[in-house]
Amino acid sequence: MANVKEVQRIIDNNNTWCPYCKATKAKLNELKAQYEVVELDNRNDGDDLQDALLEISGQRSVPNIFFAQQHVGGNSDLQELDKRGVLKSRLEEAGAYA
Repeated sequence: MANVKEVQRIIDNNNTWCPYCKATKAKLNELKAQYEVVELDNRNDGDDLQDALLEISGQRSVPNIFFAQQHVGGNSDLQELDKRGVLKSRLEEAGAYA
């Protein structure tokens, strides 16, 4: 992923050890959404990507979630969308069920 802004659908930037990242993936899997995961701790450029994410989104922490190039936030933001009953429609709008 050379340019974070080029992401077209759902992206979850995370670390393999992070419990909040696991919760995000579990929710997306539960909803059967198609998404891309970038495991920052498995990449040589992970720190650089986190710095780029900070510039783009104002957030360096993980998970750092985008739907169709729009920053969603972290796991708590994703879970709040689900609690409000709008997560699935947001995923549909972003092409997660194409």
